[in-house]
Amino acid sequence: MSWKLQLAAFLVIVVSGLSACASRQNPAGATSGAAIAPDGSAAQQSSDEEVDSEERADRFEPFNQAMFTFNRKADDWVLHPVAAQWAYVMPQPARASVGRFFKNVGVIPRFANDLFQLQFEQGGTEVARFGINSTLGVAGLFDPADKWFGLKQEDNDFGLTLAKYGVGEGPYLVLPLLGPSTVRDAVGGVADGAMNPVNYTVSGAELYEAGAKAFAVMNTRSMNLDKFDEVERDTIDPYAAVQDAYLQHRRHEENRVRYGE
Repeated sequence: MSWKLQLAAFLVIVVSGLSACASRQNPAGATSGAAIAPDGSAAQQSSDEEVDSEERADRFEPFNQAMFTFNRKADDWVLHPVAAQWAYVMPQPARASVGRFFKNVGVIPRFANDLFQLQFEQGGTEVARFGINSTLGVAGLFDPADKWFGLKQEDNDFGLTLAKYGVGEGPYLVLPLLGPSTVRDAVGGVADGAMNPVNYTVSGAELYEAGAKAFAVMNTRSMNLDKFDEVERDTIDPYAAVQDAYLQHRRHEENRVRYGE
């Protein structure tokens, strides 16, 4: 149990630090990522230069650039070739079903964060979706909850929970093998992983979870084989393009959980 106590202490320290710097990142009470308010007014008041400056803040850039290069090499040498072979032997509909399966089994962190954010309606939707897709959808391989009942899934995580309660995103961070993140989202990822009940009920759960995540990533990569090629072809600076795309996506998600956009 000592590692769990250490993890809890680590999370408290880091989140406290992020909370302390939130006011510096957001003067005059503005929230991080609030460039787009529900009525669009904040976006009109902010200049393009201010938004760009905020998005490109990169305190760990030397480390991030090194990790970006490492991840691209790992993709070129391992992930892309394996994913391409998987796409060759497995039809696209079957790979889509595999992706739905992994989405279905990841219900607990989404449901928990719905509750943390007081989004009880969406939490109920998650429970209903899991019940329907685990039965009628054959363990989540299909999505009758959406197709037949109109129950939409919304991604959620502890990073968004922290954002809802005012914790700043912190510096941009590229994680080895995991890709783009921020300090807050990295902490949130650890918390989400701790919510997996398999970690507490199955012997050797860490190895099982690592294998399952690797397979899920490979399957997702097989659905987007040309993704990085398009980025490198269409942009002068792929690192900056990935950074901007990630931060804009996360800020859109923050607005969704804060304002219901």
